Amino acid sequence: MKLAYLAAAAGLAALFSAQPASAQTKTGVDRLYILNCGDGVGPDQSRWSPGINVGKPMPISDNCYLIHHAQGWFLWDTGVSDAIAAMPNGEQGQNGAPNWRRPKTLISQLDQLGVKPADIKYVAVSHTHPDHAGNVELFPQTMLLVQKAEYDWKLPNGAPRFKPEHPVTKLEGDHDVFGDGSIRIISTPGHTPGHQSLIVKLPKTGTVVLTGDAVHFKDNFDNRRVPSNNTDKDQTLASMQRIADIMAKEHAQLWINHDKPQTDAQKKPPEFYD
Repeated sequence: MKLAYLAAAAGLAALFSAQPASAQTKTGVDRLYILNCGDGVGPDQSRWSPGINVGKPMPISDNCYLIHHAQGWFLWDTGVSDAIAAMPNGEQGQNGAPNWRRPKTLISQLDQLGVKPADIKYVAVSHTHPDHAGNVELFPQTMLLVQKAEYDWKLPNGAPRFKPEHPVTKLEGDHDVFGDGSIRIISTPGHTPGHQSLIVKLPKTGTVVLTGDAVHFKDNFDNRRVPSNNTDKDQTLASMQRIADIMAKEHAQLWINHDKPQTDAQKKPPEFYD
């Protein structure tokens, strides 16, 4: 009886190991690219850092993050519109917003990496401001991951922020994108009603937190400064603390989208983080 049991167990093990890779769940992230999704100059730093450097212009970065998971490509944020690349003087900001230039289009950067828009399995935006959601419709068939509170937040003129025909998953809180803990969306409201940030676990680099606009600059994070145009100050402070707690618990790095000195020091394609 014992021999028969062992033989049966060995047979099952052999059967499982003989299954094609496609029949087994693929897990893990192996590459993260930081793409240039806009170069900006804010006319007044105090817009984001109340009382600091009032009236002083400040250069800011705008990144998109292309992440390769064993189950497919994931794109975090889409930057300012690719159309700005064709504007000789860039796009001039209104009411104190940054002036933007687009040195490279998002599509051209994907193409250089051999990635087509249809190859992207998921696209998620931290929030719906145009320097983060400016190219969502370059991926009309790609599933959009966004907080329901953000999706339902209308533009000032009452119009929706996304095309209703775009495939969407409306999240209500945190979300494990591929189900293996390697790419996790976390709810970080305050800058906007449905703002979200991203946690990525890389095999060599370790865990990184992609802030979106939960924080704009390292100094703002360290001093818990809240931009005057955020929708909710208390939520913003709570979101900053949540990020700090995650960083401490998971020994995570803080990658701040608009912090130009940090961005300038990071790898750019074809280099990547693994």
